[in-house]
Amino acid sequence: MKRTTLILALLVAALLAGASPASASQRIIVRTTSLPLLQKACLLNLCSIVQSLDGTIGQVFLVEFPSSLPVNTLLNLLRVIPGVVDVESDVLRNLGVDQVPTNGVPAGLNQRTPMQFYGTSVWDGYALQPALSEIQLPEARTWFHVTGAAIVADIDTGVDPNHPVLMSSLLQGYDFTRNQAGGSEMTGMPSSPETDCSQCPVANINKAKSAVVTPSTGSVLDSPGDDGFGHGTMVMGLIHLVAPTARLMPLKAFSNDGTGYTSDIIRAIYYAAQNHVNVINMSFDFTTPSTEFTDAINYAAQNGVISVASAGNDGAQEVVYPAALTGVMGVASVNNSGQRSTFSNYGTQVVWVAAPGENIITTYPYGSYASGSGTSFSAPFVTGTVALILNIQQQAGPTGAAADIAHAEPLAPNLGHGLLDVYLALQAAQDSH
Repeated sequence: MKRTTLILALLVAALLAGASPASASQRIIVRTTSLPLLQKACLLNLCSIVQSLDGTIGQVFLVEFPSSLPVNTLLNLLRVIPGVVDVESDVLRNLGVDQVPTNGVPAGLNQRTPMQFYGTSVWDGYALQPALSEIQLPEARTWFHVTGAAIVADIDTGVDPNHPVLMSSLLQGYDFTRNQAGGSEMTGMPSSPETDCSQCPVANINKAKSAVVTPSTGSVLDSPGDDGFGHGTMVMGLIHLVAPTARLMPLKAFSNDGTGYTSDIIRAIYYAAQNHVNVINMSFDFTTPSTEFTDAINYAAQNGVISVASAGNDGAQEVVYPAALTGVMGVASVNNSGQRSTFSNYGTQVVWVAAPGENIITTYPYGSYASGSGTSFSAPFVTGTVALILNIQQQAGPTGAAADIAHAEPLAPNLGHGLLDVYLALQAAQDSH
């Protein structure tokens, strides 16, 4: 009787869907313990199972409905299918890359003298920027002689795979927005024939960042549809700056416009956990929770993966994810005086430590450099430090790494354990080894 009622309910829903087609599919994330029953339900033309989100586990799926039924109706229909444990809408998230105003162009973008940096030639404005001294990185390098022993994944817009500073450190990642290997954010962007930018001008890309660009690429980057372009390469450049021998895996879950579906972020987390990643950097935040996203983070932690996230750029004491999740180190932004950046979120719910986040100089697509402001650029300083900790304490998991990072320079109480101190963190790792 129950099975008959279920089938009738699904058939009615299918008829309703057919009577009022939608212009775009509704996307639902479904966790089930019985894939065959979910497949049977979708055979009634009610839905289609697009793909698995949890890799080798096979319990979480993206399901699409070609209908204009209210999303709550669809969620309720799925909940009555035997074996369905959880359902939620697949929300389109935003990096928020245009929220933070920059404070002019830092001098470092015009400090372009080449210098050797762990096997590659870089600009001295990048390798010697003040932020590194603020977190005691030079002292830590001198004393501990560690340069990063980990695989670090960045869930982001991808990376410029041919950037001369990064290319020798890059592993093949994955592009979840296109379902293809690689993780490049250059796909679909025009090529640039210029390779030497030592004399190129600095251009304002948006409120948060300025970049050294060639004449042929400057006009392309003015496009409002590419607000997120470069974000992943910038974040990767900072992880590399702190931990230059760590291996970097780009996991592209956000398009160049700065948006990405929850389902693709979830896929990236499971992919990282199942492909030997030690640390995940997440330079993004959102205010609405996701059960399946939380479950993915928990799965990663149970497999020893250490997670770091930005605390957000609303300048508020608010709960954002993933920084607020248990097992994730949220990172706030401070200026060069150790004061909270006006744009940075704060509060113990989202901040584990703080790190520099204003006018930070880093790598940029087309083999170039840029400066950026935001907690997006604070988080990778902590992520890189975790990669250094793993040089000393190879078995450090989320709890151990967080305890080491907590050895920081005290700041205001709403900034967690204080300002990241790489020297103190590595000393703590060595003492507990």
